[in-house]
Amino acid sequence: METGAGIGLYPLHRCKTIYLVRHAQGIHNVDGDKNYKAYMSHEYFDAELTQLGWQQVDSLRKHVHSSGLHKKIELVISSPLMRTMQTAVGVFGGEGYTDMSDVLPLMVANAGNSNRAAISSLNCPPIITEESCREHLGVHPCDQRRSISNYQFLFPAVDFSLIESDEDKLWKADVRETIEELAARGKKFLNWLWTRKEKEIAIVTHSGFLFHTLNALQNEWHPDVRKEICSHFANCELRSMVIVDRSMLGSDTSVTDYPGKIPKGIDLPSDGVVEDNIKGE
Repeated sequence: METGAGIGLYPLHRCKTIYLVRHAQGIHNVDGDKNYKAYMSHEYFDAELTQLGWQQVDSLRKHVHSSGLHKKIELVISSPLMRTMQTAVGVFGGEGYTDMSDVLPLMVANAGNSNRAAISSLNCPPIITEESCREHLGVHPCDQRRSISNYQFLFPAVDFSLIESDEDKLWKADVRETIEELAARGKKFLNWLWTRKEKEIAIVTHSGFLFHTLNALQNEWHPDVRKEICSHFANCELRSMVIVDRSMLGSDTSVTDYPGKIPKGIDLPSDGVVEDNIKGE
């Protein structure tokens, strides 16, 4: 039986499933898609979602639940910007929030001019933020974040513990991150995922980050796969992928493999049997 040239095998415990999500439509996307210079406007500082964006969030949430993904995902990682966190909590958060003193909401009511009720932190995966999956840094005000203390008020149950500084020290008004720097940051982020114990992780991030990170890896794939993976993400698009730990960065051992020979016994393989032993049969 012939096999395709691209077929390969790899140990399951050296793999993770990741669900890459671009944020829903932000207020900056409306004008920016028509005129790139609009991204320079300070009006779009840390852009929040539009009402259409929230409708896109609702649609993706329905898909995540109907497909069963909400039961599989162990962790959600979000870029610490308004539009990505709104998308993350809207898609992966719990059902309607009721005011209980001992349970914080993922998002308070009307956070970021959302006109949305508070979102529960119950019965959903933990949501954490990580700076290294932010959008292209510098110059564009829409990609500058607010202070973490501000976000903690708006997103009380989101985990910001990985963010090192309260103020945004990565974004520069007059220096734009190069594509090479962005791609290197993206690769570093993927390597960082191997320090996590979770096997199924959703990542809510940005168009530029996804496009340049994935294109930096394109030489590893067949041209047809490259077309599938390296195209631009639409707003609120989700793609499911598997990443493989080829460099043995992870330290996990398999929880499904079984060593065999328990109890111990003779188990000489059939192709190792000496021919003389079967003569005369």
